[in-house]
Amino acid sequence: MTRADFFDDSVHAAVDRITMTCPDALVGVTFGIEDVPHLPSAWSGDRVPLAAAVEADIHQMAQVVIYRRPLERRAASRPGLRILVYRTIVEQLSALTGRPVSEFDGEGLADDED
Repeated sequence: MTRADFFDDSVHAAVDRITMTCPDALVGVTFGIEDVPHLPSAWSGDRVPLAAAVEADIHQMAQVVIYRRPLERRAASRPGLRILVYRTIVEQLSALTGRPVSEFDGEGLADDED
């Protein structure tokens, strides 16, 4: 399995897990994967974003976009990457919906060490 395939699988596994614990939070939310974030040329932040959450408007559904390369660089291993992808998606959904992380993460996986 390639790195990109493993990453895609990790995102799908995270969304599936959240579907089992909090399915109503995913209604009206789409997910996307990009290799890297598209940052403005004047970007001066010291950290590259791992993901982005965009609220719904009259023209589009809410979106969570996960950035593969920054997440891969942060993770020490493939199991660690799975956990980091899950944590990142949970955090983005929490920010997007205003729900606490604990509502998405009934098993406490977001607190596991990678």
